[in-house]
Amino acid sequence: MNESEWSETMLNLTDMQTVRALAKRHAFSFSKGLGQNFLIDPEVCPAIAEYGIPSPACGVLEIGTGFGVLTQQLALKSEQVAAVELDRRLQPVLAETLRGFENITVIWQDILKVDPAEFVREQFGGREVCVCANLPYYITSPVLMHLLESDAKFRSITVMVQKEAAERLCAEIGSRKAGAVTAAVQLRGRAELMFHVPRTAFFPAPKVDSAVIRITPHEVPPCTPEELKRVLNVVKAGFAQRRKTAVNALAGGLSLDKETVTAALRACGCSETVRFEQLDMETLLRLCEALAGSAGIQ
Repeated sequence: MNESEWSETMLNLTDMQTVRALAKRHAFSFSKGLGQNFLIDPEVCPAIAEYGIPSPACGVLEIGTGFGVLTQQLALKSEQVAAVELDRRLQPVLAETLRGFENITVIWQDILKVDPAEFVREQFGGREVCVCANLPYYITSPVLMHLLESDAKFRSITVMVQKEAAERLCAEIGSRKAGAVTAAVQLRGRAELMFHVPRTAFFPAPKVDSAVIRITPHEVPPCTPEELKRVLNVVKAGFAQRRKTAVNALAGGLSLDKETVTAALRACGCSETVRFEQLDMETLLRLCEALAGSAGIQ
């Protein structure tokens, strides 16, 4: 069955009457604790699938299925979809909404308790894999770091997150919107903001807007795993007191003497009055290299 034929037989999960009828039929109530806001805009999920899946041969790891509105679109674009879902109350719902899709497997697990590399090997074998998901706001950063810090080799990670988080994750290092998580993500991949999604695209409607971002892991990382650990220690210390001068933030956060930090900053062409949040990625990496060997950043 081709995509157009599937589209004719699928339940319309962006229709409010259909969603409410499904919930009533399976005695399902939405959980605020699990961040369950279901997409009802018919254009969003096809766009996520289009941006996130490079080819039909690329497998897809989905995190959180909801009623399956995104899952359906992913399955139309990819030969294999493995969805990790925590809420087992959705079992009867998904049995109905995903009926007939033989290329979808739902794994009832907490993604934060799953080893991504092992999961990819078990589910996809040698197939190239990307990640697509509508992430609950409250676990955005933990999930992204869980994926990026693993040994799994993803082609890309395309996720919908809170608009503010999207702008922070995609901000340029050295700008006011950037933070520790920005650097932690961008040291591992290129983050792009693909498009915005208004709050009216969800049911129940959240209080904030969303955006879809895509993270493409670096083919050649900017630093080695050993260097990355050192850089992240510096980033954590610096952004913990981002409004202070870099000298004071790093001296306090890494238990270094101010003379050592001042000398390292000067070696990078920076003033001793520069704030840590003003350092761009290139300068940040040079600073970490200048500080290499100092106590506290091993």
